[in-house]
Amino acid sequence: MADHVDITLWIDRRWKDAIEKHLKDETLQEHLEDVLDEMCNQLPEREYERISAEIYAEDAARRAEEEAARTYAAYHVVENGQEWYFKTSPGEELLDAAEKLRGYVTAEKGSAPDLFIKLFADGHPITVQEYNALTALRMENTGKVRGVFDLNFDKREFSAVHIMDGWQTWAMRDVSVAAYRVTQSQFASSDDQWRKLLDHLSGKEITSAGHLSARNFSFGDEIIESDGKLNFYVQTEFDVDAAFGTFVCTDKNDDWLNVYANYDLAQGKPCDTLELTLCKGDGSEESWSYRLNAAEQDVLLRKMEEYCQQQTGMSLHDYAQQLREEPEQQGPVMKL
Repeated sequence: MADHVDITLWIDRRWKDAIEKHLKDETLQEHLEDVLDEMCNQLPEREYERISAEIYAEDAARRAEEEAARTYAAYHVVENGQEWYFKTSPGEELLDAAEKLRGYVTAEKGSAPDLFIKLFADGHPITVQEYNALTALRMENTGKVRGVFDLNFDKREFSAVHIMDGWQTWAMRDVSVAAYRVTQSQFASSDDQWRKLLDHLSGKEITSAGHLSARNFSFGDEIIESDGKLNFYVQTEFDVDAAFGTFVCTDKNDDWLNVYANYDLAQGKPCDTLELTLCKGDGSEESWSYRLNAAEQDVLLRKMEEYCQQQTGMSLHDYAQQLREEPEQQGPVMKL
């Protein structure tokens, strides 16, 4: 903590007024502060540097302590073809964000700002990288990030990061109605309101590109080791068209989609992309990758871990270790 000392000088106002008339564009207090600064600068160099270093270290420690106690919410907003990334402090939780959405979409014309982001006067712009970092921190459940939200007004979708399931997406109308019903009870505790909100939204989740959740990751077939990776076949029992922009959930063609997730044995974590192959009815194929964000990677790892335990009776780490050691155990193979 800075060790500040208050120095008080008493002077007749007439002296003060007379002196300030002869000072150039500064008050007497400002002039005396400059005199003190100059006196500090005239101290012996080693003493000046020692005290300066102590003050700097104390100030840095204070800022670090304040930052450690500060909490945030992170937002990505798309509206009228434009997008913004920003954070707020102390930050909003799901119910707070839902109430803001309802207030915005139900306000009479002229009584609300023309853009949702204008509701956040204290919002601080951030980069995509900072948004992803806050998303990852939210999944760690440290309490530092109270909420991560993605509101797409052009698609009318509201997405939020859940610490266990990753992304959850609902139609904005469903979120607005749920917020209205929850806030009707003025005497309900915050915990009761939270539970009621989740109850109202339960079963209304939708699939959204960039917001894959735990419910989208289920696996079938064996885990295959190839080229230093464990390959998991993702069952496409969800709306893959909404997730990946395909057109296979229809009876108008005979196309189907294969989706694969890979676990890098050397790095000990899932690869940051899903590999997709569109198999068309005419026999042709088209392949591409879907990049996973921080929340998607986190829930994917959890689902991989769970499936590996079911299939092998081992954790991913132990199974990967066994595969790495197998060639060493077998030793060189003599070919006759």
